[in-house]
Amino acid sequence: MEEKSLRITGTDKTFFNKITKTLTKMLIPTKIGINGMLISIKRNNLLKAFEGYKNSGENYNQKEAEAKYDTAYESYLEALDKYVMDSIYKKVKNDTASEFEKEALSKYYEVTSLKENEFVEYKHRKQKYLLELDNDGVQLSAKEKLIERYNQFYVSKMDVLYKGILKNYSIKLADTMNTYETSKEWIYTKIFHTLEEYIQNILALKIRIGNDNVAKDVKKEYENYETYTVGKLDTKDNIEKNVLLLSISRKLFTHSLPLIVAIQCYEKVLKDARVLVQDTKIATKRERAYSMLINLFEDYHVKLLSTKVYWENPKDREEFKTFWNQYKEICKLKETNFIEYVRQKEVLFIKNDIKKIQEGNTKTDYSKLITYYKRKLIDYGALRELKNAYISEGKYTKKLKEVA
Repeated sequence: MEEKSLRITGTDKTFFNKITKTLTKMLIPTKIGINGMLISIKRNNLLKAFEGYKNSGENYNQKEAEAKYDTAYESYLEALDKYVMDSIYKKVKNDTASEFEKEALSKYYEVTSLKENEFVEYKHRKQKYLLELDNDGVQLSAKEKLIERYNQFYVSKMDVLYKGILKNYSIKLADTMNTYETSKEWIYTKIFHTLEEYIQNILALKIRIGNDNVAKDVKKEYENYETYTVGKLDTKDNIEKNVLLLSISRKLFTHSLPLIVAIQCYEKVLKDARVLVQDTKIATKRERAYSMLINLFEDYHVKLLSTKVYWENPKDREEFKTFWNQYKEICKLKETNFIEYVRQKEVLFIKNDIKKIQEGNTKTDYSKLITYYKRKLIDYGALRELKNAYISEGKYTKKLKEVA
């Protein structure tokens, strides 16, 4: 009797489990419907509050409008978060989710995993994730008026979130306690990835909807960026793309990525370019990489260092003044003798970089690059090979003399 009772109980349990799973599957669409309606209501309230705040200007109602907007935004995010947990999570759990829903939940957990150790980034990334999730639905709704209204809110809020994310990275780079190269390399990667993400998703949308805040020079640089979105990129292409991202960032994220951080990012790109020139074996490819490096030197010195007001080290400031005066003198040749202008400019950049490498505390071995530089200087007549040679580290080395 006991065995029979146990068998019956087990059978009943399996039966009721099946019923429960079936009911859950039946209820999920209802949950989506309820959450969908709730999100729609919260979204409409948010858009009204955003438009009210945007039009409040400087009048006495601005603070009140801002408070309403903040409350509506918080309520809207809560509805989106509830949608992920009530609908997408249950569908994934019950194996009824689409690939899109599975990916959405995976991204959700990727973002929430930042909460413990990277709370500031988590705070911005979660908002960004939830907005992107609803934006996909809005864009597919085919309701032109809603899309137009939502786009205005979306680009405005995304600007704030991306600035917050980049500012957080800037603080980490500026942290003098963080001396580990590996962690800094990871921050550089995150900065470039975030800039590219912004340009692809937000700047592109601003240009498409005719946002007045997008300057003409930014549009032109965006068009240049688009050429790097087609086909497979090699190392040289990726370096050039990162330089373009930094150039755009100097116009869009001046405060989030201040000059001191932009300089560090440029120096990271310069390091990558030097290594590329040094490691490239094919002569034609090496020459192209070298031309890119020379252009990078000019960007770095003209667009960044020449605008630097505060220098931590007075010696560095004086050295740059000397370099800058030489550069300005060479630029006077541009109109009258272009070939000589190019030659002298390259010689100046090469000599300056050799000096920086030899004086700098770098872990990278640039000996091959310096040899390549010196060969360039000889070709340009800025160095002269002497007849005698001397033995260094078991090898015969030619004596070189700088040409005055």
